[in-house]
Amino acid sequence: MAMRAFLVDDEALALKRLQRMLAATKRVEIVGLSQDPVEAVPSILEARPDVLFLDIEMPGMTGFEMLAQLHPQPWVVFTTAYDRYALEAFGVNSVDYLLKPIEAANLDRAIDKIERLRGTAATPPAMAELIRRLTAPAYPDRVASKVGEKIEFVDLDQVTHFFASDKLTFASTPAKNYSVDYTIQELEQKLDPGKFVRVHRATLVNVAHVQELHSWFAGRMMVRLKDPKHTELTVSRDRVRALKQRLGI
Repeated sequence: MAMRAFLVDDEALALKRLQRMLAATKRVEIVGLSQDPVEAVPSILEARPDVLFLDIEMPGMTGFEMLAQLHPQPWVVFTTAYDRYALEAFGVNSVDYLLKPIEAANLDRAIDKIERLRGTAATPPAMAELIRRLTAPAYPDRVASKVGEKIEFVDLDQVTHFFASDKLTFASTPAKNYSVDYTIQELEQKLDPGKFVRVHRATLVNVAHVQELHSWFAGRMMVRLKDPKHTELTVSRDRVRALKQRLGI
């Protein structure tokens, strides 16, 4: 029985070219195609193809994001005009890739691989992990502090909190405070929200360093940190709920 395929690519010419190439192999039945990854999701779930030929960079939703919405997931062959992705990782556990412009030999290789894998489990664990890593936001693990001509890098795990003072922003560690070239608002957007929570317009706290949480007046709270100075930080009334949720209370 012919392999059933669904094609998703926002470029009309690329989509038609791939359609023609697959038809020429006489090994693939095309059960659907789409230029819109958002609209393609329900169609793919309904069609339940054996393989999905999927572009990566598309407006509205990337190929990785779209694939994460498919349960169960078909075998996938990524197609892309760019080589900056970890393409070598797609060649394991049922994943292949085709670099545009697609060559017939590479297309045959991908079809051969999918045919060997048909009838096995839906999506290998390695594939699910790859999707998770590629769709997860990339958060930094350190921050730069420039003093004169020297740039020093501070591990974020060591930063107890960030605070603004006299139009400057500082990363506070048990050893010292480091000046950084970001506002508190910029740091709130840049850092992992699972680790850093804004508790005041001028303060961002690392929840791993929170030791105690105390009620205070006017609906506010006070955080005491684990650092040697047992630093106390005010939590604004409108930020109490978010902090409690992050602390699991």
